[in-house]
Amino acid sequence: MELVIIGIILVVVVVFIAMTIKIVPQQRVGVVERLGKFHRLLTPGLNILIPVIDQVRVYHDLRIQQANVPPQTVITKDNVQVQIDTIIFYQVVGPEEATYGISDYVYGVRNISTATMRQIIGKLELDETLSGREKISSDIRLALDEATEKWGVRIERVEVIDIKPPLDIQEAMDKQMKAERSKRAIVLEAEAAKQDMILRAEGDKQSKILKAEGDKEARIRQAEGLGQAQELEALGQAKAIEAVAMAEKARIAMIASAGLDERVLAYQSFEALTDMSKGPANKIFLPTSAVETLGSLGAIAEVFKAGKEGK
Repeated sequence: MELVIIGIILVVVVVFIAMTIKIVPQQRVGVVERLGKFHRLLTPGLNILIPVIDQVRVYHDLRIQQANVPPQTVITKDNVQVQIDTIIFYQVVGPEEATYGISDYVYGVRNISTATMRQIIGKLELDETLSGREKISSDIRLALDEATEKWGVRIERVEVIDIKPPLDIQEAMDKQMKAERSKRAIVLEAEAAKQDMILRAEGDKQSKILKAEGDKEARIRQAEGLGQAQELEALGQAKAIEAVAMAEKARIAMIASAGLDERVLAYQSFEALTDMSKGPANKIFLPTSAVETLGSLGAIAEVFKAGKEGK
């Protein structure tokens, strides 16, 4: 009997402790009611309650959560039925409002998202719907923000996962896309051929220009070389003529200083003509001065004769 009483007391103590001490994990919060009225929030960590009087109404997860909206069939402005899948990311920022503002805020978010989506899609044509996912997501998020603000729920993001048009329209769109891709491929191929021809022509033009410039440069350098060579040759000839003239001048001066007169020079000319006659030529053209020299041979002989007699 005593053991039974002790066991009952232990159970009562355990229940009392369980109802008194509440440990709340991180990123969670509890709503405490005292005698059925909101009293306070349980924050992460150890919390003490008054048993029976205080009760935890609900715990809220403060992390960002995800709500999948079932696929919805909506009609566009041009009377085409499309099926849209969306996902909503939300976060509880007001636990008290989320507890007492609406019975089920997740259900409310889904219903508002569905109604807003029908309104938005009904104002868009099919092409605008298919290409306007970001606009649809933004409009749904704005509508949800206005409605969920008083519920203590903040909408973080709304993502349109998929938009499925009817099968026949999808097949027509696939054909159109194939035709567009083929057209784009042909245009790109033609553009590539055009660029190839332009580049080749440009390369040929540059090649001819470079070749012409090279020929021009070569001719200029050749002309400059030829001019310099002629200039050097003329300079050499001038110097040679000057040297010959100087030598001739010196020779005449030496002859004059040696006392040789015109008759000696005439004799030397005659000796030169004799040497020329011994050559391979069978004809000798005599200048007029040589003939005059021959005419004076008698005088030369007289000169030698006078010289012998003087000895």
